[in-house]
Amino acid sequence: MTSDKSPIILAFSGGLDTSFCVPWLRETYGRDVITATVDTGGIDATAAQALEERALALGAIEHVLVDARDAFFDSVIRHLVAGNVLRGNAYPLCVGAERGLQASRLAELAVDRGATTVAHGCTAAGNDQVRFEIALRTLAPGLEVLAPVRDNSWKREDQLAYLEKHGLPLPAQGSRYSINRGLWGITIGGQETLTSERSLPEEAWVLSANAFTDPAEPGEHEIEFDAGIPVAIDGDGGSPVTLIERLEVLAGRYGIGRGIHLGDTILGTKGRVAFEAPAAVTLITAHRELEKLVLSAPQQRVKDAVAATYGDLVHEGRQLDPVCRDIEALFTSSQQRVSGTVHILLRPGHLFVTGVTSPQSLLAATKGVYGEAAGEWTPSDALGFARILSLPGMLQTRAGGSRS
Repeated sequence: MTSDKSPIILAFSGGLDTSFCVPWLRETYGRDVITATVDTGGIDATAAQALEERALALGAIEHVLVDARDAFFDSVIRHLVAGNVLRGNAYPLCVGAERGLQASRLAELAVDRGATTVAHGCTAAGNDQVRFEIALRTLAPGLEVLAPVRDNSWKREDQLAYLEKHGLPLPAQGSRYSINRGLWGITIGGQETLTSERSLPEEAWVLSANAFTDPAEPGEHEIEFDAGIPVAIDGDGGSPVTLIERLEVLAGRYGIGRGIHLGDTILGTKGRVAFEAPAAVTLITAHRELEKLVLSAPQQRVKDAVAATYGDLVHEGRQLDPVCRDIEALFTSSQQRVSGTVHILLRPGHLFVTGVTSPQSLLAATKGVYGEAAGEWTPSDALGFARILSLPGMLQTRAGGSRS
């Protein structure tokens, strides 16, 4: 027990770890617990109500639901799209990219409620413990951060026994898979992802269930961007969050964005996770193709170089580092001319860009026709250009001993 009687703010997902933390924190510290769920996508009204009812039944004095979907797009997703960020050339950071934003909302709630302590339910084995700790300590160094499950090595069976002993509701059990869902996609973990040999069974997929056993008919669609921001699908406008939610359903039924990512964890080990990110993969694919039309080659090369670093920083929970603001400034500058429409064809398991148009098209800006006719240059200009470009090779050959 401590003399501090301010409430503890607990990041609450409703799973076993955070459910266990509510009564354990109350009993151990003799302080009230306020649970907080920061919604960065994937929580409907039914799920929100269930979370509040569970939190209060476990002993929380208050449950707070923070809608941060728009903020998630504005502060994180728009930069992931601008950078075409795919970790390992495959994974669009479906889950984990939101932890910095969630931590900031927890810190704000702590200040609002006069709390000196925040807590999370992470274990010692995953990435999120590091992300939460880095973000919270960066945002509010004076806050005490508790991680009861990690710091006391609580096992799942012991947590269940604790809840049963106290007559408290148990979270749903029996699923073979751990599912995390957000605006940018879903991750799925199970026995198959603990090793590198196998994929998930078809029934384990969430957004793309039956995409191949009951395939949808091919469909053609248009995605419109304005300065790198998605603004319409098939001519129907909406907020970026609304469009992402629509794309999740539209592309998900084709199995777009389904994959298994094998890569490096923050702790330095290898990890493997299945994911479904139909909206993310569709938007990044379309956006990249539009950039090819309107950006110069050096712009694309520089963006690609820093995007890899940016993706690593976000993955590692270091997106509050000032260098991320520097990279985001570059991304924002690069998107000034990324406006236009991308035409896509969706088939089961396949996304094909059929065409792209833009008022800022560099292809349409030239008088030349690639492979067919010269434009702003003459045939003799082309000959001289080729001769100049060949000089380094000629000099290397001569320096090597040949005088021809």
